[in-house]
Amino acid sequence: MTATQIKLDKLDELSVKWSDGHDSRITLRTLRDSCPCASCQGETVLLRTYEPLPSPELPGKYNLKQVQQVGHYAIQLFWADGHATGIYTWERLRSLCECPICSEKPHTGAT
Repeated sequence: MTATQIKLDKLDELSVKWSDGHDSRITLRTLRDSCPCASCQGETVLLRTYEPLPSPELPGKYNLKQVQQVGHYAIQLFWADGHATGIYTWERLRSLCECPICSEKPHTGAT
């Protein structure tokens, strides 16, 4: 499954059309709060886990400036506060869908 169209709707929501016909809606707040980068989620390297460092909330945190495709598997989001290290795979992006159909399904925790 791949995204066939991605666009910003209503200045606070990303709309994603998928190759299987599904239309996802994801708020920018959900996207930013679910950023998969190591700075936001932490990481494990050589069996050692590093928690993300607390950082102040900067103006523009939830303002999306640019979306760039990464290969054939993901997108990278660029935020107004300068954050741009999160790469959202198609699978992760689809798991964040907040449309009425997906909102009724229990989340599996898959990313």
